Amino acid sequence: MSEPPADAETFLAATDTIAALRSDLSPLEAGLLAGLSLKLAADTRSFARVFALEHALVLRALEILVDLGLLATTARNARTQRCHYEATEEGQMLLRALRSEAAREHSRNS
Repeated sequence: MSEPPADAETFLAATDTIAALRSDLSPLEAGLLAGLSLKLAADTRSFARVFALEHALVLRALEILVDLGLLATTARNARTQRCHYEATEEGQMLLRALRSEAAREHSRNS
């Protein structure tokens, strides 16, 4: 059985943690990484739809994350501009730090 999608509180906590780990990221950029980590979206159109955002804003955030070396574009639809993406090695390190921080927080609250 697959895990249910993360709830809003989990997503916001992950976004806040990423933003704390990387203060150079905007909330949208941190959210894009959190969404990938929580398996909410791995492409720009899906992320934009899930969070009721303009696709152009998500594309811009993806471009910044690619420039920072945190994400890599794996596919792009020329007609719709939908971009699929994945974490780079540096991005994976950040997402591992997110999971470690989440585990610490969970153990503190248990």
